[in-house]
Amino acid sequence: MGRLLDISYFLSLFFILIIIILNPSSSATQVYDVKSFGAKPDGLSDSTKAFLNAWAAACASTASSIIFVPKGRYLLHPAVFSGRYCTSARITILINGTLVAPADYRILGKANNWLSFEGVSGVSILGGAFDAKGPALWACKAAGNQHCPSGATTLSFTNSNNIMIKGMLSLNSQMFHIVINGCSNVRLQGVNIIASGNSPNTDGIHVQRSTNIAIIRSTIRTGDDCISIGPGTKNLWMEGIECGPGHGISIGSLAKDLEEEGVQNVTVKNAAFTGTQNGLRIKSWARASTGFVKGVHFEGVTMDNVQSPIVIDQNYCPHNQGCPSQESGVKVSDVTYKGIRGTSATKVAVKFDCSAANPCTSLRLEDVKLTYTNEDQVAQASCSNANGKAYGLVQPNSCL
Repeated sequence: MGRLLDISYFLSLFFILIIIILNPSSSATQVYDVKSFGAKPDGLSDSTKAFLNAWAAACASTASSIIFVPKGRYLLHPAVFSGRYCTSARITILINGTLVAPADYRILGKANNWLSFEGVSGVSILGGAFDAKGPALWACKAAGNQHCPSGATTLSFTNSNNIMIKGMLSLNSQMFHIVINGCSNVRLQGVNIIASGNSPNTDGIHVQRSTNIAIIRSTIRTGDDCISIGPGTKNLWMEGIECGPGHGISIGSLAKDLEEEGVQNVTVKNAAFTGTQNGLRIKSWARASTGFVKGVHFEGVTMDNVQSPIVIDQNYCPHNQGCPSQESGVKVSDVTYKGIRGTSATKVAVKFDCSAANPCTSLRLEDVKLTYTNEDQVAQASCSNANGKAYGLVQPNSCL
């Protein structure tokens, strides 16, 4: 009777049915249950080989494939899912259970990635929880232990295209939660990311060298950037993002390398930041670079007690190493802030600290109202080497 009442079990069967019905080659769709390959849902038995074997079988299929992960906890060591020999045009990984990392943080910590998809096409990950058990590694780093491993990204897609990640929960990643690198046509929707506000380098979603990426209706609570955007990102759309705690949405850091691809056509729409270190940030090292940022549009964003709601920092030089007395070569242009509302936790709510050698150009502030949480003082704006215009109501008063 209990199994008959297991709603999640029947929902999984329902989703499998829907996938098969909606697939143009539904009659040939193959379903691979990881338990049939030896996976154990007890959270203790190593199921890595079973998952890799299920992946190999799905790849070898000439039809569309579904890898089904039933309810339960599945222990997985670092694994690479390669598309090199895949013949299946589409692989859907339907996860009803939880994937858990080994209890010993060093096993994951010495790898670059926990679960890595490389050179794949037409892969969807639907549902599921990914528990990377990051707190033990964070504690090691906080204690100043010089022998702590760097840590692993929870989920990575590299040189892949036509990817969907929907309804996934990423919990306590050791480092970055999700990385999209060298990919095209990727959609992340309904993603929930959770880590402590003081967890180190736990960026929620990092995108670089990728084009046509959409991040929709997702909630990110973490210890670093909610979304970080690296060189070579083009056509990135972010909508319905809830961020906090965290460091906001950041383009950069850029100018790490002299020869660097630019960032262009980036949109953030209808986002909310709560108690974050930054809101909307563009950041570059103060050193030579061929990089650029252009065609960025921020619209319909609310700030609640955010330390730096709007910031461009082209003089980033942590620890004064590798960049003192230099100017950023990154050219920032055509950036719009429209319909930005809320409160700043610091007096300077808008700060454009641009490069003297490469001033920011074509900045636009329109319908912006940011107030200081200290009601006895008025929020301020600060501009250095920044050129642009303000339209409509702009508070604090524009310094452009």
